Amino acid sequence: MLLVGLAPGAHGSNRTGRMFTGDASGVWLYRALFRAGFASQPDQRDKNDGLVLHDALITAALRCAPPANKPTPGQLRNCFPYLVSEMELLPDLRVVVGLGAIGTRAAQEAMRAAGYDFAARPTFAHGAETTASHPRTGSVTLLSSYHPSRQNTNTGVLTEPMLDAIFTRARALLTERVSNP
Repeated sequence: MLLVGLAPGAHGSNRTGRMFTGDASGVWLYRALFRAGFASQPDQRDKNDGLVLHDALITAALRCAPPANKPTPGQLRNCFPYLVSEMELLPDLRVVVGLGAIGTRAAQEAMRAAGYDFAARPTFAHGAETTASHPRTGSVTLLSSYHPSRQNTNTGVLTEPMLDAIFTRARALLTERVSNP
């Protein structure tokens, strides 16, 4: 599973050296990843805290923290080739989770650029699911989720059960793929 977020957090991963580590979004995210079996522990502090991801990789649409957490189209364009390259380097990729509208849109565009063809036009909505196929690597499912930002979690737009449902579905998709290659 490849998880695509917005950008490194200025006070989180820029400081700690690991995506979604050291900020409020990471608290929510790593607890959900742990409950779904993608992380070895629910807590995260820094890149040396012992946390290990299983069957998962976390990346972002941007490689730097954008001012006011609002990326410009130019910033997204400049970082886009890195996301495409990451996808091309993952021949066993089976699930992509886009966090937030920007992470989901970046994942869709990178998948297209990496040679994936979508069965239907992807849309962003929490829990939206779309399948894409690749001539060499097979099918990949794109799942969309609201971003676990404080803006979403403090207002109830995103709840822990909602986030858990995304990663439970991702785990089920990976398990189905192993059972039915």
